[in-house]
Amino acid sequence: MTREILIIGGAGFIGVNAADFFAAQGWRVTVLDNLSRRGADRNLDWLRHRRNVGFTKADVRDAGAMDAALAERAYDAVLHLAAQVAVTTSVANPREDFEVNALGTLNVLEAIRQHSPRAAVIFASTNKVYGKLDDLNVIERDGRYAYSDTPNGVAEDRGLDFHSPYGCSKGAADQYMIDYARIYGLKTTVFRQSCIYGPHQFGVEDQGWVAWFAIAALLDKKLTIYGDGKQVRDVLHIDDLLAAYAAVFERPDTAAGQAFNVGGGPAHTLSLLELIELLQHRLGKPVAPAFADWRPGDQKVFVSDIAKLGRATGWQPQVGVEDGVGRLIDWIAENRTLFA
Repeated sequence: MTREILIIGGAGFIGVNAADFFAAQGWRVTVLDNLSRRGADRNLDWLRHRRNVGFTKADVRDAGAMDAALAERAYDAVLHLAAQVAVTTSVANPREDFEVNALGTLNVLEAIRQHSPRAAVIFASTNKVYGKLDDLNVIERDGRYAYSDTPNGVAEDRGLDFHSPYGCSKGAADQYMIDYARIYGLKTTVFRQSCIYGPHQFGVEDQGWVAWFAIAALLDKKLTIYGDGKQVRDVLHIDDLLAAYAAVFERPDTAAGQAFNVGGGPAHTLSLLELIELLQHRLGKPVAPAFADWRPGDQKVFVSDIAKLGRATGWQPQVGVEDGVGRLIDWIAENRTLFA
């Protein structure tokens, strides 16, 4: 029997890759998106040329539209990716940020509760729910920042500490997802995602930094590093993220009502300067970013402890940083006209 999946925000970077992946696995895929993000219409065109997928144009802020979309059929799985994704945008327009991330998620949950209460649900949250982590001791080692006494990274038992309107809106949605498992028995799972990168990512300066650096380096665009470039993040290739989604959808009862950190973990980390060096080596040309002052609230290091998801499902990242960035560069080079 063919399984049904609804991917909300399915024309974005993660969504279009997820739709392609699950369609290839034999799922019947329906994409829901309002096509407001740059590149979303192009992503959707690419997907529909490859796969037979359904599409509904709708906005998560519209409760009636969400109810209608979920009423169309009983879904086996729902992947909720629709979001306002930039901290800077949330500061400039906190009401819109709240309406998309917090109210939009409530609309999604209510529609699922009414029409597909047995569906396995994954929500794309963020590591920003942990806040600034000022109490963690950070040192400089080998030209990069690192935790001095937290070698495995930040785990899920860390207390939540929402910073910025974005942190508040995503954090509220994160907690609503978990509570709907407690109160209503939905099979909701939260993924607190780190830096995801890969093809179909139209990175910009304030969001999607790995893709933005690669785009700027390849196409000779102006590139600015805020701070000293020794900042470190764990990075995860899109193929590994999709494998994590699939692992939870195969065993939803194991993960229901829980939050998991999903990133590259300690084995897949990258500093800004290391990415510049990697790009120079791969492209065979110098990449000379400008430098500017640190941005408010920027962490010197964030690395996810991803052991919990591994224990629950057996999942582990497989794509190395050099390999993954190389694949991204190849995709940008093959599609450079999309970035003109």
